[in-house]
Amino acid sequence: MSNIIKKQVYKVLNFDERLWNKEKTELNQTLLLDLVEHIDEKIIDLLLQETDLREKFFVKIKDAYVFKTNEFRFFMEENKIDNSYTIYKNRIGLTDGKRFLKDTNDVVLDFPYKDCVLEGGQSTEEGTDTYFEYNEKAEQYEEKKSKRKEIFFNSVLAHDEIDRLFDPKALTNWKRFTKDGEQEVKEIKREKDGTIKENLIIKGNNLLALHSLKKQFAGKVKLIYIDPPYNPPSSNNTFTYNNNFNHSTWLTFMKNRLDVGKKLLSEDGAFIVAIDENEVSYLGVMIEELFPEYENHCITIVHNPRGIQGTNFSYTHEYAYFIFPKGKKIIGNRKIEEENIDFSNLRNWGSESERTDAKNCFYPILVDKCTNQIIDFGEICNDDFHPSINIHKGDFVEIYPIDLKGIERKWRYARQSVEEIKDLLKVKITKGIYDIQIGKDFGKYRTVWIDKKYDANEYGTKIVNSLVKDNTFSFPKSLWNVYDCIYAVVGNDKNAIVLDYHAGSGTTAHAVLELNKDGGNRKFIMIEQMDYINTITCPRVQKVMEKENIDNSFIYFELAKWNETAKEKIQEARSLDELETFFDEMYERYFLNYNLKINEFKEKVLQEENFRNLSLDEQKKIFFAMLDNNQMYVNKTEIADKKFGISEEDQNLTSQFYNSEK
Repeated sequence: MSNIIKKQVYKVLNFDERLWNKEKTELNQTLLLDLVEHIDEKIIDLLLQETDLREKFFVKIKDAYVFKTNEFRFFMEENKIDNSYTIYKNRIGLTDGKRFLKDTNDVVLDFPYKDCVLEGGQSTEEGTDTYFEYNEKAEQYEEKKSKRKEIFFNSVLAHDEIDRLFDPKALTNWKRFTKDGEQEVKEIKREKDGTIKENLIIKGNNLLALHSLKKQFAGKVKLIYIDPPYNPPSSNNTFTYNNNFNHSTWLTFMKNRLDVGKKLLSEDGAFIVAIDENEVSYLGVMIEELFPEYENHCITIVHNPRGIQGTNFSYTHEYAYFIFPKGKKIIGNRKIEEENIDFSNLRNWGSESERTDAKNCFYPILVDKCTNQIIDFGEICNDDFHPSINIHKGDFVEIYPIDLKGIERKWRYARQSVEEIKDLLKVKITKGIYDIQIGKDFGKYRTVWIDKKYDANEYGTKIVNSLVKDNTFSFPKSLWNVYDCIYAVVGNDKNAIVLDYHAGSGTTAHAVLELNKDGGNRKFIMIEQMDYINTITCPRVQKVMEKENIDNSFIYFELAKWNETAKEKIQEARSLDELETFFDEMYERYFLNYNLKINEFKEKVLQEENFRNLSLDEQKKIFFAMLDNNQMYVNKTEIADKKFGISEEDQNLTSQFYNSEK
């Protein structure tokens, strides 16, 4: 077919004398490409005349044909007409002696739009200890060694190369989990407004999952809490993620996800991003750029009181960025445990504290002498009534705001408002004298959080170990660290949706269930690509519902993998022979880059001594590079294609899931 197209191109271009020498034996390809770049009408018209060329190099939009310039240029580079090259004398620029660098794909000054879009994932619990960074355009590789279990394929995917990557995906392997265990999903429960009624745990690439949620949940998420890879420079970190990103790549990785996440937030919605000292400053600058209309507060949380030993310092803390709309009261009051409440006299003191300064603040408070509990509040006293501090009446005592010197003062709350703060009051008895104290069990959040309950070992690892057998997840967040972060934003919103697209061991879901003990109906959406979602995350959340007898549920499903499966098979290969065996399946079954020459690779490259002498990791990189990154998962629009083998049940549930968008 390529030869047929080549002959037809040669034929039609023969009618344009500008492109040929006098003998019409040599095509000036540099001039041709220059004219094509400027959409030369004569050349476009010539190409349109041939049916095969029209179908190959044009796309029809309504009644117009749009010329695919890049595809034509690529074809001409790959299928040069014999003896076809001369330098076009009137052009000025860099050449390699024969042609301009502008006209070749060998050298590219590339500023990528999407970088590190896709995570590699893993297929086994043991994972891998290798991280690949691959730049498709420059074809340069860098291998970094790590002890982490996840791979991030740092693929540079230019803006014009992103085709259907972010389209909604097909969804498979549906399950519902309740306190009684796993159940079949026959329908998706919804609220009256169409919002999904159940919690969600989703397995798949988090960026693509976010784009699949974008339309349905845009403007509905109250809080996004994430605990992303921290990117420390040391290989001795204890996190399950592969953290070996350089700063720029890591920031782009973060930006892609923050961008789409922002679109899901409600008008008063907030982001919380946990981070450590390695990226806190870089991330802070990026947050200011991405969220100019938001407040941005960096909170310090002491999460490891024993410290992580450094060369000069022992690190005991990490950070959390709180990002929320400017000019709004988003952060609620923090709870203060009873043992930490500072109590003071309800009776006023100092200037303007006497009875005559506010007559409606002088009244008795009635206390049961058996229980020492406040049982009632009396009426405002007449001006001519002058009681003692305490008046005992049988089983109860009346307490008045009179100090030990007998001076009649006033309570700090008027009679009409005191009942609202009854829960903040307590009775104090000193040498037989009853008095009333007030202590607020709430207050503003401080910028440094210190509490033993934030210890990630005591209230993170040990909690997960108690819920999940053979837990392999290292150093999960303290449940109460995440709980307090979430409570700060949604403590007063009992119907909030909380999203975490770095779900990890499921601490955020656990915290939401804990928070709902106040009678709330908050929902969580968790996204995680790693295989431990089925061995740790889901079992943990289900076990919490079982142990706490929580009458709730969550739905689990997966983004339907396609080229992602091919990547996993390449990664699992243990020899070049296995890679060669897989290649036949690879080009027949999966989507490969359009410029891959299958026969040439199979018959020549695989047989070359230089290729066979490469390490297995380097050979794998070349196989990874062949896959089309736009086809890592199955798009919703292709769900019925029998090639993908998606069951009718999964097709039906996928349709139900997305139909709410109407």
